[in-house]
Amino acid sequence: MLLGIEHVTIAPSDTVVTPLRFDSYPYSHSLVALATWGVLAAVMYRVVRGSRTTTAAAVIAGVVISHWVLDWITHRPDMPITLGGSQRFGLELWSSKPATMIVENIMFFTGVTMYARATRPRDKTGTSTLAGLVLFLLVIHVASMFSPPPATPEAIAWAAQSIWILVAWGYWVDGHRTTSITG
Repeated sequence: MLLGIEHVTIAPSDTVVTPLRFDSYPYSHSLVALATWGVLAAVMYRVVRGSRTTTAAAVIAGVVISHWVLDWITHRPDMPITLGGSQRFGLELWSSKPATMIVENIMFFTGVTMYARATRPRDKTGTSTLAGLVLFLLVIHVASMFSPPPATPEAIAWAAQSIWILVAWGYWVDGHRTTSITG
């Protein structure tokens, strides 16, 4: 969006959950692009971590690609398959705020539970940073469901850059936890 390649319009009545209408975003949200990004993320992980990380690399690719599936469930029919195709898909969960909150909270807590079961804290920081991150994400989620629309699409694009703080926070959490899965 910052480069003018993808486009979003602020349309408060487009869905009851988000005031955003995703007009064109094939590089960040098409299935083909996300599959490409997923493979690239897996390859980068393998290069950085070494050749014995096939399972983890596959999980990373799957998580990136799952973004399309999860958006397909929530979005109105605006999810592209290819970079330039005209077909769009979406099951419109965003037509119901209560249903969206229930489904998204189930997915969120399932992910947190899976992570908490697959890891254990190395120290108190491993417990407190995870708890803080979970609490922060819940507060942001609730705030996003009930806040007024953003002023401009550019404001959305710049605010989205703050997501990198969450990457750093996740790295901090993970650095104080260790895998609890054996075998």
